[in-house]
Amino acid sequence: MSKKKIKKIYKYECTITGESFKTTEEAQNPNELMTVAAYYQMHPEKDDRPAEIKLKIKNTEEEIVL
Repeated sequence: MSKKKIKKIYKYECTITGESFKTTEEAQNPNELMTVAAYYQMHPEKDDRPAEIKLKIKNTEEEIVL
């Protein structure tokens, strides 16, 4: 029989958007964590995602607003 490896899961919340996410490693500075969406909101000049991804995100944001 093999032993099942147990991974500890840490839950954090984005300081900007309020979204919560999980990681398998403990953060050194949990107050500084942010989601990818929040990072690109803060740095739009560094947004190098493909156009179809940007369009998909824009459409989901519009659905949430409506």
